[in-house]
Amino acid sequence: MEISTQNIAEIKKATTQYPVSELFKTRYSGRSFTSQKLAETEINTILEAASWAPSSMNEQPWLYRFAENGTEAFNLMLSFLSPGNQIWVKDAPGLILSVGRKTHLSNGQPNAYYMYDVGAANALLLLQAHDLGFTTHIMAGFDHPKANQIFAKEGETQVICFIAIGKQDSPDKLPEPFKTRETNPRSRKTLSEILF
Repeated sequence: MEISTQNIAEIKKATTQYPVSELFKTRYSGRSFTSQKLAETEINTILEAASWAPSSMNEQPWLYRFAENGTEAFNLMLSFLSPGNQIWVKDAPGLILSVGRKTHLSNGQPNAYYMYDVGAANALLLLQAHDLGFTTHIMAGFDHPKANQIFAKEGETQVICFIAIGKQDSPDKLPEPFKTRETNPRSRKTLSEILF
């Protein structure tokens, strides 16, 4: 039986202990994408949202690059991903590269919180994309030395992650084990496990 994107949305919807926004309950990391491209205004809106994340000393130590499938930039980014990620990312209409600036612009000193700040920006990016009807999947599975050689400046910036983005498609197009991962319900630790 074919699994529709509506079925997936229901399967992936979080069951929470306490009421939270539907935005959090319905966002998940998909792996199956349609070929529908993102409009320039859509990607700009998504990156604008990321730019409003809080950051230490308002340094905003995040840098982004968007690449559309079929372009040289997309193929280059794809080539750095782990083989397991390449299998399904190759069909995503877009890839976002997330880079962090490791030093303060104000004084050149190391910024101990740049990874935290970029993570906050990435979280807003994911939520804005979801709010616009896109699914995203953030990845740390890539060749870090090679990606940093091309996209980072030694001592100053660092590649943090890649983010696949597009409209959700049926998981039936995915090979295993990705199809099963796409159709498994989400779960999280309980509050009693994370409160101390």
